[in-house]
Amino acid sequence: MRGDLEWGSIPRLVRSAAERHGGREAVVEGRTRVSYGELGERVERAAAACIAAGVEPGDRVAVWAPNTLEWIVSALGAVSAGAVLVPLNTRFKGTEAAWVLARSRAKLLFITGTFLGTSYVASLRRAEVELPYLEQVVVLGDSAPEDYRTWKDFLAGGDAVPVSLVRARADAVEPSAPSDIVFTSGTTGAPKGAVITHAQTLRCYAIWAELAGLREGDRYLIVNPFFHTFGYKAGIIACLMRGATMVPQPVFNVDTVLANIASERISVLPGPPTLHQSLLDHPARDAHDLSALRLVVTGAAVVPLRLVERLRGELRIGTVLTAYGLSEASGIVTMCRRGDDPATIAATSGRAIPGTEVRVRAEPGEPGEILVRGHNVMQGYFEDPVATAEAVDADGWLHTGDVGVLDAEGNLRITDRIKDMFIVGGFNAYPAEIEQLLGLHPDVADVAVIGVPDGRLGEVGKAYAVRRAGSTLTADDLIAWSRREMANYKVPRSVEFVAELPRNASGKVLKTELRARAEAHAR
Repeated sequence: MRGDLEWGSIPRLVRSAAERHGGREAVVEGRTRVSYGELGERVERAAAACIAAGVEPGDRVAVWAPNTLEWIVSALGAVSAGAVLVPLNTRFKGTEAAWVLARSRAKLLFITGTFLGTSYVASLRRAEVELPYLEQVVVLGDSAPEDYRTWKDFLAGGDAVPVSLVRARADAVEPSAPSDIVFTSGTTGAPKGAVITHAQTLRCYAIWAELAGLREGDRYLIVNPFFHTFGYKAGIIACLMRGATMVPQPVFNVDTVLANIASERISVLPGPPTLHQSLLDHPARDAHDLSALRLVVTGAAVVPLRLVERLRGELRIGTVLTAYGLSEASGIVTMCRRGDDPATIAATSGRAIPGTEVRVRAEPGEPGEILVRGHNVMQGYFEDPVATAEAVDADGWLHTGDVGVLDAEGNLRITDRIKDMFIVGGFNAYPAEIEQLLGLHPDVADVAVIGVPDGRLGEVGKAYAVRRAGSTLTADDLIAWSRREMANYKVPRSVEFVAELPRNASGKVLKTELRARAEAHAR
């Protein structure tokens, strides 16, 4: 397996990919087709521009943009100049983005002009947050306000920087140097920046690519956002390692996914279960040629067995895998292996990746907090030793805040976030487990469960469910069915049907929104 010892750093990986896969397509974006050789040249030009703009090794450079070729080039260019990448969530409002820019003391920002009807430039300028360290803002487009720069102008600024200097800067990046800081809300409070090194990134995603079976020549539709580890590292970095073609998709739209799979002969489609579910259920699915699809990697607390079986049976996808990770552990903790049976893939998130340990603070077979130790655990939260000490103990164990169960084979089943668990008359109820059971109902397309106050039992479950198209399922029907299928304390006492569940850009259900809705309804 190739790993951190071969490349050492992301800049050297980019150059190696350009040399090894020169003429092969690296990125496809509409009519734009960029080979690996061309991508290497574009990244070096962006790195030269960063150097000309005054970026020094260790400086933080942020990218606030959707999945595009420019995201790939600007991010890899900054990292090749020795900078530490700070990806910003595309769902952020201006104030949220400015807070992360201020907290990380970012020196340079690459920003999209308009995305999903929102002007990011205007949103940032409205934010009432002081940004004394932010020296330049580069708009990834053809126009920019007077005090910002266009992408074309920024790149031209680096034309006087010799290639020898760019390569010397790239070669000076140490494996132990930070490659990125991913800001995450963790279990509580304001976002904290998880610091991950080049060596960690390369080792973890060499493992991911090996376990997934990613191949040279694969065509990979990257719907997972680049600001998220799943999109950037299991996407861009893994493709660079294996010589796969990246097809970035800025917005999740199932019609666009279907069109891309057919027209670009997509073979690899990672993403949340909702992506694959909507693909299977789309009325025009059979009008598209999906025969090139061979690899799906998904992950969530709840992956219905029926989804795994349908992907394998109806779409003839040879490899369907599930995985679990979090930003503080480089985005990867456990993963199923090719050859695992469908029940293991659906009910668990697989075993610990090589070189790491996973344990659960509970009696064998019982749910408890998941602890992780190994090469994947972050260096710490950026300039926050107190929060770091709370998350990683003296023995190196990362306390994830997730609840799970380990089986005899070491497979991990996620049952919930610690804060999501609720207690019904003395019994611990885990929403993810209840959601898994409710998802077996043939008329339920999507479901989320929260705990709500109850005068007699303390708390009881409330389900928010999305009906399948054409279904007339009622709340009483689903509750009656639940009483037949699960222990009484797990049965939701109320069901509210919704058109769709609120989700963040990573596909996770926003339980905070559901709790707020339930509280408002109870008043």
